[in-house]
Amino acid sequence: MTTILQINQLGRRFGDFWAVDDLNIGVETGEVFGLLGPNGAGKSTTIKMLTTLLSPSTGTATIADYDIKRQAARVRRVVGYVPQILSADGNMTGYENLLIFAKLYDVPRRELKARLTEALEFMGLGEAAHKIVRNYSGGMVRRLEIAQSMLHRPRLLFLDEPTVGLDPVARKAVWGHIQELKTQFGMTILLTTHYMEEADVLCNRIAIMHRGRVVACDTPATLKSSVAGENVSLDDVFAYYTGDQFAENGSSTYRDIARTRRTARRLG
Repeated sequence: MTTILQINQLGRRFGDFWAVDDLNIGVETGEVFGLLGPNGAGKSTTIKMLTTLLSPSTGTATIADYDIKRQAARVRRVVGYVPQILSADGNMTGYENLLIFAKLYDVPRRELKARLTEALEFMGLGEAAHKIVRNYSGGMVRRLEIAQSMLHRPRLLFLDEPTVGLDPVARKAVWGHIQELKTQFGMTILLTTHYMEEADVLCNRIAIMHRGRVVACDTPATLKSSVAGENVSLDDVFAYYTGDQFAENGSSTYRDIARTRRTARRLG
């Protein structure tokens, strides 16, 4: 397999605080790669650097051989990004939302209609294409946001907590679409999540971040075998590698909880 994402000694400092510190990760083409860690571990900061929304303080990364610092415009053409914050306009239809994103991504006019139809049908939104988005369910909104991000057929798709705030049925529906993106389009996906079951089901490999650094990286099965005990789950693995985070990093907890609950309300 070829490496589509290579992160080399990547770091981001805010004042004296290193949100991301000496990060080194390689992601293979076609895999679903999970980036896990407690709130404040540096996951979202990492994604913002990789999607060129935030400049690194140290190090760099390449995506499809394009450098995120020197070739940012080219990087943006080969990646898609679904953030935690709402990226769909509730006062427009699903089709209209996609049309705006297609123009932002410079989708060729001759392919426009086919791309929009394909994205809507692929995400199970064909019948809701011309309905106002504020009347969508939370799961439908999330699927629309993923449809927006795949219009230009990115080689690497970033999903920042793609199922936060969704009920179990909607969550598993999104899981199915994520798996289909990989199998049908050969898309590489990097996702963050706080749902360990989600990571176990979807991810080929997982990196666990703790205080801005990767403390473990391997397949879910290998990570579980690294922790002593019977019937070890990814929850156990997460607690093993990040166990002191909540006791010592409470300063960011309230803000993170508030953000998560706001996201849950808008998707609920």
